[in-house]
Amino acid sequence: MSDTGTVTSKADRTRGKAARPPLWLTVLSLTAFAILIALGVWQIERRAWKLALIDRVEQRVHAPAQPIPAPAAWPAISAANDEYRHVSVTGRFLHDRETLVQAVTEEGGGYWVLTPLQRGDGTQVLVNRGFVPTERRDATTRQTGNPEGRVEITGLLRITEPKGGFLRNNVPQHNRWYSRDVAAIAAARGLHEVAPFFVDADAGSQSAGGPIGGLTVIRFPNNHLIYALTWFALAFMLAGKLFVTFGGGLFRRKKARKGFVHEPAGGPDVAARRTGSDAGTIVEQA
Repeated sequence: MSDTGTVTSKADRTRGKAARPPLWLTVLSLTAFAILIALGVWQIERRAWKLALIDRVEQRVHAPAQPIPAPAAWPAISAANDEYRHVSVTGRFLHDRETLVQAVTEEGGGYWVLTPLQRGDGTQVLVNRGFVPTERRDATTRQTGNPEGRVEITGLLRITEPKGGFLRNNVPQHNRWYSRDVAAIAAARGLHEVAPFFVDADAGSQSAGGPIGGLTVIRFPNNHLIYALTWFALAFMLAGKLFVTFGGGLFRRKKARKGFVHEPAGGPDVAARRTGSDAGTIVEQA
């Protein structure tokens, strides 16, 4: 009991403590909020990068065909700088060393036909001549579409696809291929001085009766804006929860303090009890 005659009940003190979350929970909540904001910002940056990539690829695809890079430049070729460039290459097909790679296209299921192109300087480039359905897997069914002699191929420069496809590894010893792994195909076919990339042939580069070219699918998933909005929404909900927890507790404590009544000792009542939000305040005669 104070000299002023005001006594704060244990219930008020208990409510005040309950309004303050533990320190570890406060730190964890603020850390989670910062991480969510950072993830949202990162997705915005990724979206800008993806849009720039799509723009670069569109420019490469529709540019006039240029000769493939010289062998001296092959080690520096990368997906970021070179993939989907519109290129041209000349040479002679080695049809007896073609490789069939399983594929699913807008034409249905079947195979890509990858055939080495022997160039005049002794180097070789794998050319994805296009798609054939399963019933034309045997090369004897499409011999009329296999050109002999020197040819010029135009198409898109593609980066090698090592190891295999989704959940399926290449099995060279059994001649089962699920991805266009240049190094592995070159080793299996006894090729040397092979470019570390392959060329997806345009439709116009193919002979009648040969594989169907020009089926390259250029698609870059761009869901970064959705991801960013998701992270920001989670951050907003967490911020709302923090406001209710901290701001609401502070409001209740202020309201409780405003409801306290201080009366000098010797007032008209020996003891008075307050009810409602101010319950627990007792005024007694000194």
